[in-house]
Amino acid sequence: MGNDIDVNVMVNLETHPTVDLGVVSYDDMRKIIVLSMISLDGVMQAPGGPEEDRSGGFAHGGWVAPFFDEAYGMVMEKQLQPADLLLGRKTFDIFASYWPEHEKDWLGINDVTKYVMSHTKKESSWQNTVFLKSLAEIKKIKNAAGIDIQVHGSGELVNLLLKNDFVDELWLKIHPLTLGKGKKLFDKGTIPAAFTLLEHTVTPGGVIIANYRRTGNVKTATIGA
Repeated sequence: MGNDIDVNVMVNLETHPTVDLGVVSYDDMRKIIVLSMISLDGVMQAPGGPEEDRSGGFAHGGWVAPFFDEAYGMVMEKQLQPADLLLGRKTFDIFASYWPEHEKDWLGINDVTKYVMSHTKKESSWQNTVFLKSLAEIKKIKNAAGIDIQVHGSGELVNLLLKNDFVDELWLKIHPLTLGKGKKLFDKGTIPAAFTLLEHTVTPGGVIIANYRRTGNVKTATIGA
């Protein structure tokens, strides 16, 4: 699940909680929450398997699997609560080929709305799928009543959302390895923005799982002044 918006569209569970890592909504306002598995050098390409995304000659698909343990699984289970989804076309295609028949592993996935950003794909047999073509449509959905919206994979879409300050929270899983080349989470046009740490967990395998909330402008000062 790497960069995949349609190109035509621009435990030891040692926690320090302020909120539950699995809580979908923190107040009454609908949020766009980006969930991403990344390496230390920010690569997010093909975390799930060798054949997930070989574009650009990427040869390390499936790099998350060696770090998956009970603590990791507990957080994943909490975070896969019912939430509407906003996906790029390629990530949607991956999801649509698997999840409709595996709902027992992600309860409610077939019932929530799947919003897909694409100019080329217009229909799907997966129930509750809605296709979008613009940021204006995303803004309209974000401002409407409903449950929070999660973004999985969808690298180019995430960069578009970050560039336009549409991301309310980042739920990151930072893995202790570098991958060199590959599609990256913070790749194109992110803006200066401040975030506050909501909670973090370090798994026995050394994965830092951290949730951040968007909180305003970047502040600067002189150290020691």
